[in-house]
Amino acid sequence: MVPMTSGAQRGRRRADALSKERIVEAAIGILDAEGEKALTFRALTTRLATGAGAVYWHVANKDELLTAATEDVVGRVLAGARGGADPEEDVRALALGLFDAIDAHPWVGAQFAREPWQPALLDVFEAIGGLVAALGVPERAQFDCASALGNYVLGVAGQNAANARLAPKGVERAEFLETIAERWRRHDPELRPHAHRMAAHLVEHDDRAQFLAGINLILAGIATVR
Repeated sequence: MVPMTSGAQRGRRRADALSKERIVEAAIGILDAEGEKALTFRALTTRLATGAGAVYWHVANKDELLTAATEDVVGRVLAGARGGADPEEDVRALALGLFDAIDAHPWVGAQFAREPWQPALLDVFEAIGGLVAALGVPERAQFDCASALGNYVLGVAGQNAANARLAPKGVERAEFLETIAERWRRHDPELRPHAHRMAAHLVEHDDRAQFLAGINLILAGIATVR
């Protein structure tokens, strides 16, 4: 006689076959391609060719899924930015790693802004705080220095990722920036002289290089309190 398999046993087998890692990977694919609004459990089950029960076995709701996806992206950045002999270079490496990750996954920046207490964000500030301490900053100044550095990294990275997606499809970056620069030039130069002077620099600037220049300015400031 062949023993009967209960519904609970079948559900467990389906859930085991579909790992949480696969679910998170599929969620990241949807988020990258179509944005947060497109991430629904219906879209996820279609992408994974499975039933909703198998997904709910691992993830309770969309908020939990977004948290897991953010932790996955940030975890890979932190794993690739292990401490070395030079804390300043480690700061630059971590900052650029986060900048590139948020540029590739702009929804991460939005998720950070939504939940400042989430584990992934705490992991970022833990990493930054450790580097600030390694720079020799006294404890009384570490909160200010780590906050300034962390807020700059996440704020600029998030804004850059959002700006990069404002250009209409098919329009090159330089062409898009030139249209913005032209708008700057239309303003009265006596009222906005800086905008007029910077219009040419806007078209030519490199986002990553400008971001790193800001990191260097913050590091120079941190050096004064060591």
